[in-house]
Amino acid sequence: MLGTIINSVVIIIGAFIGLIIKGKISEKIRATVMNGLGLCTLYIGILGALEGENTLIMIISIALGALVGELIDIDAKLNDFGMAIERKISKNNNSISIAEGFVSATLLFCVGAMAIVGALESGLNNNNSTLYAKSILDGISSIIFSSSLGIGVMLSSVSVFIYQGIIAFGANLLSQVLSDAAINNMTAVGSLLIVGLSFNILNITKIKISNLLPAMLIAVILSLL
Repeated sequence: MLGTIINSVVIIIGAFIGLIIKGKISEKIRATVMNGLGLCTLYIGILGALEGENTLIMIISIALGALVGELIDIDAKLNDFGMAIERKISKNNNSISIAEGFVSATLLFCVGAMAIVGALESGLNNNNSTLYAKSILDGISSIIFSSSLGIGVMLSSVSVFIYQGIIAFGANLLSQVLSDAAINNMTAVGSLLIVGLSFNILNITKIKISNLLPAMLIAVILSLL
C-alpha cells in the first residue's frame, strides 16, 4: 500500500502547486520533463520484463491477450466510459466545475495500465517501483490539470487511493495462493506493457495498452498449467 499512499500524496502536492502557479508552466518545459520521465518509465519496464522465468509464456500471453483485448476492445470501452461521465457533468461548457476537475483527473490517474500493473506488483511482491514512477507522472500532470481545472484535481487523490488500494489488497491475497513462477511471469508481462506505455509517453507509438491487459491474467493461467 505504500506506493498507493505516496501516489495519492504526490497528486495532492502537485495539485496544490498547480493552484499556486496558475498556468505559468510552458509547454516546452512540460514536454521535456515528460520525455525524461518517459525514459525512466522505459528503464523500469525493461528491468521488470527481464525477471520473467519463461519467455515462451510471455510471448503467448501477449499474443492471446492482444486477441482477447481487441475482441472486447477494452480501450474503446474505457474511453466511452470517460466520455459518458464527462458529458454528464459538463452541463455548462462555459464554466469549469469542481466535478469536472475531479472526474477528468480521476480518469487520467486511474484508467490505465500503469495504475493496474503498479498496484498488482505492489500487492503481489511488494514492488512499488512502477507506482513510484507513476507518482511522478501523476504529480506533474496534476500541476498542469489543477492550474486550469481547479481544486477538483486534488480530490481525485481519494479515487486513486481507493482504486489502487483495492487492487493491491486483492493481489496481496492472491500472492498467498499463486506460485513464485506465476507471480514473476505476471510481473514480467505487466512490465512489458509498461515498456509499451513508455513508448506512448515518448510519442514513439500509440499502442492501445489497455487492450493488452488480459495478457497478465493469461500469464498466470499458463504458469499454473
